[in-house]
Amino acid sequence: MNVRRSAAVLAATVVIGAAAPAVAASPSPSPSPSLPSGLYGSGDPTYDGVWRQSYALIALHRVHERLPDEAVDWLAGQQCANGAFPAFRPNPAKACDAKLMVDTNSTAAAVQALSAVGGHDSAVTKAVAWLKSVQNKDGGWGFAPGGASDANSTSVVIGALLTQDLSVPQVRKGTQSPYDALLKLSLPCADGGAFAYQPDKKGKLSANADATAAAVVAVLGTGPLTAKAGADRESSCADAADLTPTGAAANGASYLAESVAKNGYLKSALPGAEDQPDYGNTADAVVALAVQGGTGAARKPLAWLERNSAKWAEQSGPAAYAQLILAAEAGGADPSDFGGTDLVKRLAASGPKQVAASQDDDSGTSVWWVVGAGLAAGAGIGFLISGRNKRKRP
Repeated sequence: MNVRRSAAVLAATVVIGAAAPAVAASPSPSPSPSLPSGLYGSGDPTYDGVWRQSYALIALHRVHERLPDEAVDWLAGQQCANGAFPAFRPNPAKACDAKLMVDTNSTAAAVQALSAVGGHDSAVTKAVAWLKSVQNKDGGWGFAPGGASDANSTSVVIGALLTQDLSVPQVRKGTQSPYDALLKLSLPCADGGAFAYQPDKKGKLSANADATAAAVVAVLGTGPLTAKAGADRESSCADAADLTPTGAAANGASYLAESVAKNGYLKSALPGAEDQPDYGNTADAVVALAVQGGTGAARKPLAWLERNSAKWAEQSGPAAYAQLILAAEAGGADPSDFGGTDLVKRLAASGPKQVAASQDDDSGTSVWWVVGAGLAAGAGIGFLISGRNKRKRP
């Protein structure tokens, strides 16, 4: 949930056929919309505006930073009348119509962010009601309403449900809960114990690291707002005739631990980039490993990120800084001194200034952290895209 959004939305757009292929083929649409002053980051928000704004607010909330009213208002203003959120709504004064694509990921991320800041109960209630209304028969969610359930989308919606103190097993479509949907995507130990993103055309499940990281956190009943290190313990894979969420989490964490054991990072799943690190997925793996097995389980990939992620985050922008803050929080590191980088300061600087009412400061302008926006769909876009690359293409 993060710098991967651009490519993730593109992939989903191709799958559901909601836009022309020419749009879906370009990760950097042109012309770019003008940037709202309340938005975090200087990159084109067409495919990830709500997502990166939400995760920026979530991460800053986790480290007790005061959140700019302008940033919160911008996010709240992206909601449609039916409760759903699009990836980006360029003209909030115009009512949402059928041409504006709304999605479960943007909506669930916004629910978590607005729940964190408080004061938006009505908006959150409407968004959760919309999410429930588009739940699939298997208990899960796809990226777009009505799309086949996938582990990543189901996991981010679970995170939203948890902010409302809802019992996830009781949020059902017929007899099926979100956990039922995720457990169907859990692989046996012979295949690593990972989670798949979703079945392929033949119904086969394949291990997917970013889906695994998301699902492990979700089946353990937590999300970005509350994820923290559990008890220090080793995770091993164990098959069971009646697999439970906690058993699936242990199996998934075992897969992630083995994947980072050699180099300390997850490798990119992008075609032609198999030997390159995936910084975003590695950050998410840190959270999953810490929640399941404590700070000791996450130590190696967290240390690797501290040594190597600074350039990636600077190039990729707010969502990357947010991911690293959440990884540091869960893994027991200091986000204000993460390998010598103050992640909190960098993230805050990419959005509007928070001007205290008592200050005689009439600047009122936005401060932008200049980043390589074109790289937002490059290195590190793993969480949602690597699974979606395995989808059926038209």
